[in-house]
Amino acid sequence: MGVYAITGGSSGIGAKTVEQLKANGHDVINIDLQKCDIEADLASVEGRQKAIDALHKMHPEGLDGLVCCAGVSGACGNLKLIISLNFFGTISIVKGVYDLLKKKSGTCVMITSNTISQGAARMDIADLLNNNNDDEQRILNLVSKMDGTNLSVGNSIYVATKYAVARWMRRHSATYAANKVRINAVAPGNVHTAMTATMSANAKMALNALPIPTKYGTETLMDAEEIASAIVFLSSHEARGINGVILFVDGGTDALLNTEKVY
Repeated sequence: MGVYAITGGSSGIGAKTVEQLKANGHDVINIDLQKCDIEADLASVEGRQKAIDALHKMHPEGLDGLVCCAGVSGACGNLKLIISLNFFGTISIVKGVYDLLKKKSGTCVMITSNTISQGAARMDIADLLNNNNDDEQRILNLVSKMDGTNLSVGNSIYVATKYAVARWMRRHSATYAANKVRINAVAPGNVHTAMTATMSANAKMALNALPIPTKYGTETLMDAEEIASAIVFLSSHEARGINGVILFVDGGTDALLNTEKVY
């Protein structure tokens, strides 16, 4: 069986992914702030390097897979954290262990969001992230001037980070695949997690306003297991022909809202 590293594996979608990978017989290294194998703050440059160095020390022979689940919502109230963790924390880890993935022709699955197709992103921020992703501090200085207490602002920055992650994945997918590393993204819909459980009443109201066709007639959000199953599939040999894909795992919400969009 293989060796997989996962960020944000202590709760929510990440924890369910860890469960499923272990149930399939894989060794899993969880990188998180607590209850994990490698304690590291991926919102900081130092924390990212700590995690990258630890993975190289633990498995110099390579990794079979990397799953990037660590992130915060737009309702967290900290715009700089959204930028640093959701985008820079994700791509830094992917780039940092790319050599380990190449050694074992591994896979990488990144987490984005089904909101990327709904037009809520600050596209100027997404463009800055994608085209100036070596200048984190400049972008943090820019968003620090915005109102982090405004839920719509927080959500627009959140969606921008998820859009930028998806676009970063697409831009790099061909090169990675040419070096025997498949890279894909999963775009979850609204899911029961600790993140959604602690949202404000207004945030929860906005969340429940988006319909989930597979949950029609209920007020139930999706289960984290549903997202984890898709992640595990994309990480598996059965998905060896899939590369550069953004897989919407949202119960059909994206199809409902964008019925005419087929690509």
